[in-house]
Amino acid sequence: QVQLVESGGGLVQAGGSLRLSCDASGLTFSSYTVGWFRQPPGKERGFVAAINRSGGLTTYADSMNGRFHISRDNAKNTVALQIDSLKPEDTAVYFCAAGSSFAGLRQKQVDYWGQGTQVTVSS
Repeated sequence: QVQLVESGGGLVQAGGSLRLSCDASGLTFSSYTVGWFRQPPGKERGFVAAINRSGGLTTYADSMNGRFHISRDNAKNTVALQIDSLKPEDTAVYFCAAGSSFAGLRQKQVDYWGQGTQVTVSS
């Protein structure tokens, strides 16, 4: 059974930082592109970032380059998302995702989703 379990969310003041983590099990982690999506209140789930199988290639949503940094550890089956200079508009549920295609993941070609972790940024 494949599981993606996110952690690290919470309430943080604007300007602060968070590091989200996703622990994967039940799959050959290094065979998948992994990434993060987020869903703000009342809005659709949108792409944030992805990292390819080896970790050597990353891509970000246009509006998120600079404050967001994705990384993975294939030995530990984890993917992380560092978010700096948090803004109230970053408030959302953040989801971990795994897919077969690096290019396709941002198009929501996702094989597995996590349950999400809430990030709330206060002004």
